[in-house]
Parts: sequence; C-alpha cells; structure tokens
Amino acid sequence: MPLPSFQEQFAALIAAPSVSCTQPNWDQSNAPVIELLAAWLGDLGFTCETQQIAPGKFNLLASFGSGPGGLVLAGHSDTVPFDAALWQTDPLKLTEVGDRWVGLGSCDMKGFFALAIEAVRPLLDQPFKQPLLILATCDEESSMAGARALADAGRPLGRAAVIGEPTGLKPIRLHKGVMMERIDILGQSGHSSDPALGRSALEAMQDVMGELRGLRAQWQREFNNPQFGVPQPTLNLGCIHGGDNPNRICGQCALEFDLRPLPGMDPEQLREAIRGKLQPLALKHQVRIDYGPLFPAVPPFEQAADAELVRVAERLTGHSAQAVAFGTEAPYLQQLGCETLVLGPGDIDCAHQPGEHLELARIEPTVAILRQLIQHYCLTRSEDVQRR
Repeated sequence: MPLPSFQEQFAALIAAPSVSCTQPNWDQSNAPVIELLAAWLGDLGFTCETQQIAPGKFNLLASFGSGPGGLVLAGHSDTVPFDAALWQTDPLKLTEVGDRWVGLGSCDMKGFFALAIEAVRPLLDQPFKQPLLILATCDEESSMAGARALADAGRPLGRAAVIGEPTGLKPIRLHKGVMMERIDILGQSGHSSDPALGRSALEAMQDVMGELRGLRAQWQREFNNPQFGVPQPTLNLGCIHGGDNPNRICGQCALEFDLRPLPGMDPEQLREAIRGKLQPLALKHQVRIDYGPLFPAVPPFEQAADAELVRVAERLTGHSAQAVAFGTEAPYLQQLGCETLVLGPGDIDCAHQPGEHLELARIEPTVAILRQLIQHYCLTRSEDVQRR
C-alpha cells in the first residue's frame, strides 16, 4: 500500500483524538497518533521504538541512520480539550477555510509531524552520515510526562533538537517556566436558609482568588524581563469546581491555576508565598485548605545565543532568536545534551481555542527549513561542518 500523501497524513493526524487533560473525563490515550506515525515512518525505513509511559500513554522515537550526533525533530502528540459547539467546523476534521487549514492540532502541534515526514522523504535515498530522530511525546498539554520520562532515563538523543511548537517560523531560544497548581477547600455543607449551618468553601475560595490576584500584582511589580513579549510573570485562574445545588451551602471547592515564572524565580519560594496567604484564610473561614502542584514545575528554558543550532536557524529563517511566554519540552531535551530550539509554523495566538489553524503559506517554507536542517545535521559530517 503506498504511503499516504502529505495532506492525507495531516488530515489523519487531526482525525485521531488525543486530548490530554487534568480532568479524567476529558483525558484520552494518544495511541492512535503514535500508531499512525510508527506505521508511516516504519514504511519509510525508520526504526521505530514505542515507549509506554502510563496506561494508554506512549512516546515514539523513530530513527533513520545511526551514530552519536544527528538531529531530533520533536513534538507532542496530544492536544488540549475542545468545545465542539464553539467551532465553526468539525475540530477533528481537517477543513480548508480560505488560506488556512483548520483543525484541532493543526497548529499545536500534530501537523508538525506531517511536515517533518514531507521534509525528509526526498532525502532518504542519500547516505545519512548522522541520524535523524523523530520524537513524538505524550501529555505535553498536562503533565509533560513523556518528556520527563525521557529526561529521567538519561538516554542521549542527538546533537541538536528542534521542537515544532507554534512560533510563526521564528526561532525561540528562551521561554518561561510553567507551574500548574491546585487548591482544595473543604468546608461544611448545610441548608442555605441558615448560613450558621455550614461553612462555605466557595466563599473561602473567593478570598483565596483575591489573595492570588494580589500576589500576581506584587510579582509583576517585582519581576520584569524585556526579552519576553509578556515581560512579567503571569498567573491564570484556569478552572474552578464547587458545590452541587443552589440551596446547599457549598461544602467543597477546587481551583486549578497556572503560574509562568521568569528565569530566576524559584518555584518553591513562590509556593511558600502562596501558602503564607492561605493559612490565615483557613482560620478566618474555619475550613480546611490543601494546596500543591498538579505536576512538577517545568523549568524555564534558555539556549545560548551563540550555539550552532541558533546560528543555523537564524540563517535559514532570516529571524533573530527570540523569547516566548509559553512553556515547552525544550528543557528536558536540553538535559539530554541536545542544543535545543523551538521552531514551528503555527501561531500561538490561535492555539488552545476554537478555529485553531495553520496558514497554508507556512507549509512550503517550513518543509524547506526542516529539509535544510536535516541536510546540515544528517547528510554532512560534523567535521565537514566545522571546516566551513
């Protein structure tokens, strides 16, 4: 059976559901995406290794060629949840609308794998002097468990790694950290006709959110890095769940939020500041407040401005390397000894929302850049590059 065309592969990836979410009712396996990629890459001659990270969650490491150096083209196989009613098209069907392809994961970032395959196809009949690795991870949109497992295993990957997150084809060498946190309040339910019959977890949470907003304002006054488009740390109150009926005093309430620290901000010090605000509120409302991380913090990322990969990417894209506010798996690949850069065709402005899309005009330039990166790192010996 012939390999599907580029557009067919792109559409198949979009159609394969792979939501990763902190809420169990939304969370899905990423196996359908991994199985597609393993089949396609295997047919092209790649050696494919699937690693189970948790039940229903997998990484794929596909390699072509062998040796110590080479290039890693990396991405995550999962997407965020979606509200189909807010989409004007089917989120799980690739739809061409004007000058763009619309679909969940088209930008962030399953479509990148189809672009990587398209880039390497015409090169496979040439001798690879260094290996090309295509890495697909699980759960980047929640726990980053796939990338963490790779870093914990400590297995070297390649000389350079490019992560195809949405950057508008501008190289990114710096990003903020990511903390995803949860606060649980246990109060006492009771009949709403008499407030003395209970202790409202929802009213206590209102005060908690006020303190978090106060800390956010304080940190934004104290910390600033002009290299970032959003130069201050951010704190987003992401989702809240509490109570069950209007005529019952709310006995339980939970809040999940994320905090994006700048390089130099210590996650544990930030958590200690939050705990210091919560303790007085527990006494004031006579409730129990539990607080902790949903997942370990993602470290801030910085690749040296004079790294070979940064210089090569700047030359190929025509853009100087920049900083972004969102987090990626870059710190974990960097821990494995890769010079690491974030570079992909999508726009972060349309990620995580209805109508996520990829501009058609980005497809050809992306394929060309990826192909040149493969030629630089895999078809040319490292000593030949150093003599240039």
